[in-house]
Amino acid sequence: MKTLLIAGDRSGSGKTSITLAITAILSRRYTVQTFKVGMDYIDPSYLTGVSGRPCRNLDTFILTEEENRAIFYHGSAGADIAIVEGVRGLYEGAESTEDIGSTASVAKLLNLPVILVIDARSITRSAAAIISGFKAFDKDIRITGIILNNIRGEGHLKKITEAINYYCNIPVIGAVPRVEDLDLTMRHLGLVPYEEGIRDQPFLNKIESIVEMICENLDLDLLLSLADDRDNPGSYEIFERSDVYSGVKIAIARDEVFNFYYSDLFSLLKNRGSDLVFFSPVRDTLPDADGYILGGGYPEYHGKELAENSAMLEDLRRVSADNRPMLAECGGLMYLCREIRVEKAFSGLVKGSCFGMTGIIHADCTIPERRVVAYVTGTTTDQCPFSHASPLQIRGHAFHYSNIHPDKGVSYAYHLNRGYGIEASLDGIVTGKTIGSYTHIHPVASGDFLSAFMNECRE
Repeated sequence: MKTLLIAGDRSGSGKTSITLAITAILSRRYTVQTFKVGMDYIDPSYLTGVSGRPCRNLDTFILTEEENRAIFYHGSAGADIAIVEGVRGLYEGAESTEDIGSTASVAKLLNLPVILVIDARSITRSAAAIISGFKAFDKDIRITGIILNNIRGEGHLKKITEAINYYCNIPVIGAVPRVEDLDLTMRHLGLVPYEEGIRDQPFLNKIESIVEMICENLDLDLLLSLADDRDNPGSYEIFERSDVYSGVKIAIARDEVFNFYYSDLFSLLKNRGSDLVFFSPVRDTLPDADGYILGGGYPEYHGKELAENSAMLEDLRRVSADNRPMLAECGGLMYLCREIRVEKAFSGLVKGSCFGMTGIIHADCTIPERRVVAYVTGTTTDQCPFSHASPLQIRGHAFHYSNIHPDKGVSYAYHLNRGYGIEASLDGIVTGKTIGSYTHIHPVASGDFLSAFMNECRE
């Protein structure tokens, strides 16, 4: 199996589009498994879409070394090539003086060769200085190739390539020209999710144009020659198959609205014997199940359709009142509130729009608010309906642009020691056996909590 990591010199360097294009082209010839450094759902949705295999997240802040290795090798089973996309700049992490949470830390942990994407806009010789600095900053990082982005013509390319060859002795794999109208479509929390975009043919046409334009400017044979070859060591205990939850049926909301999930969640649930059924809160009826999961997404853009499926709203109220376990995160939390209200026009949303939701959570949701993107760590509280003994660890992230206004006296399932909840350090409003939180819990890092949820579903 060939392995490589594609990193950027900064956020906005173009590594996401370049990784997407490389993955799409190589997937026509090989089985490609992708990974994304950091807690993110949207970039992985694109890599999943073009590779046909679920992209998985790696993160040295949320996950232990052993958990990262397990996810990497479990996800890579049967793949010819494993491609890891970095996050932000190569050395950006959770702290200013440590590399935990950074792309560099993942590269070192898995001993991956790094292909560095340089935003070459308006620089030539300075690119060599940037590369030299990146090489010298951490001697354990192996930068094996360079991709230049935002090149403005042959003269620009000649000067910058000469400088890199002279000072750095690292091969330039390709040079992507500056094309302003081929940027991926953005929204207030990042790219438009792939699951939503694929319903629009112009969206697919733009992706195809991006892929073809980038790859015709890259030497893919050179890229593959710079990748490492290694054997997959096999299975890890975390993903071992068992029948501990055999016969337990979990219904998961998954459509163009709710699609923010870690792929490891589905692997863990299936490998422990549970049956998964997916449904759309927009157009389906609610399937009968032992437990329910509603992930994140953009319900504010689909409020009318969600509100009009009154049968779904009523069925969710019924199963929650029946005390069937239900876990809703971020977009799912918003959907469980009484209403979503747009308080000012932004990002295509109309001021004054108000959509009635399920009302299971005793709170209202307003949007927009301060943008929150942060790591989250904490423990369950005495009010958590899934933990009946000692507090359980939760680790994940928060990622939203809304605010929740709960009624007085609501109970919370989580106490956070890092990150932001619904009310300061409190998150996860409890109604019976329903939890609605801003925290997106990582199922591997919060394995005991996931087991506690599944135990409730089995009861």
